[in-house]
Amino acid sequence: MQDADTEFEELAELTGALLGALEALAFIARRLNPPDLPGLLAAVGAPEEALRGPLQRMGHWRGQILALREPLEEAGLAVLSGFEELRAGVAAGDVIQAFRGLRHGPRAQEALYPLAGLLPPVNRYFLEPAMRGDAALQARFHTPAPHTGVMHAGGEPGARGAFSLYVPEYYSADRAWPLVVALHGGSGNGRAFLWSWLRAARSRGAIVVAPTAAGETWALSGPDFDTPNLAHIVSEIGARWNLDRGRLLLTGMSDGGTFSYVSGLEPRSPFTHLAPVAAAFHPMLAQAAYGDRLHGLPIQVVHGALDWMFPVDMARDAVQALQDAGAEVAYREIKDLAHTYPVEMSGEILDWLELRPRPARG
Repeated sequence: MQDADTEFEELAELTGALLGALEALAFIARRLNPPDLPGLLAAVGAPEEALRGPLQRMGHWRGQILALREPLEEAGLAVLSGFEELRAGVAAGDVIQAFRGLRHGPRAQEALYPLAGLLPPVNRYFLEPAMRGDAALQARFHTPAPHTGVMHAGGEPGARGAFSLYVPEYYSADRAWPLVVALHGGSGNGRAFLWSWLRAARSRGAIVVAPTAAGETWALSGPDFDTPNLAHIVSEIGARWNLDRGRLLLTGMSDGGTFSYVSGLEPRSPFTHLAPVAAAFHPMLAQAAYGDRLHGLPIQVVHGALDWMFPVDMARDAVQALQDAGAEVAYREIKDLAHTYPVEMSGEILDWLELRPRPARG
């Protein structure tokens, strides 16, 4: 039988290897561009190999740290599966398989997150890098308030029409909190996309909800079941938590960004701010906006100069059309970004939201 000191040393080794491998997956996901995948894999090396030994040795754990084994094992195996599928896809020239490998990153984060209040390195990992030295902020997570953290509602996590939610553990009803409604891309789901926003929301103090589209993707054509569902979700969250009605943001990636325009420009939309990322746009969206909906509406447009699905000229045209229609537009064009979500922008968007309160709608 191992002694406790050995087990804690193994815990530290495993945690370090796991977080390093997760950061490597995130590095690839942020720079995702099909022609660059082989080079990205070469750049990160094989960080998952440092996980294999510690994962095997944790089978001998006993005593105090036994309760940590299951989430660490689940997260570690997800990371190993992610790299395995990613490498197989690159070797076979199968971009879709490589993309599927990256989906294991959010699964690993979800498995690991319950340990954030117990393990300081995990706590820091789920903060934005610039805030990881803030001891006072880290201490705020030690005693979570009731009904906070990561939650799922409306059906099985990731199910059509359901949603995943994050409420900061230091939530208090004595102040109003901004709400971010974050819409996944066409082949995604809210359960996974939540993790694109969690670090920023946890670091800065915002509530984030990530719904899953009612259909195969958001209602960009045909009957719109998603807009009423979004309104229902906002109403449901507002009935339980104290929301800042002047800071209700609708944002999204790819199809989710496009639907941020489609739904967010509706005359009865509850949202005070929009932030489409890597979105498609047609000038008719601005022309069709009802009445003065666009007048003074804060919109943050984010797009990659390397976007291969929706070329960057589409975003530039969107900015011009929205400004011509009276919107207050901020534009971020990111030189090294292709068609993927830039996680570092989540914090910047929250800062932009904080500086531009609007009158509550409806």
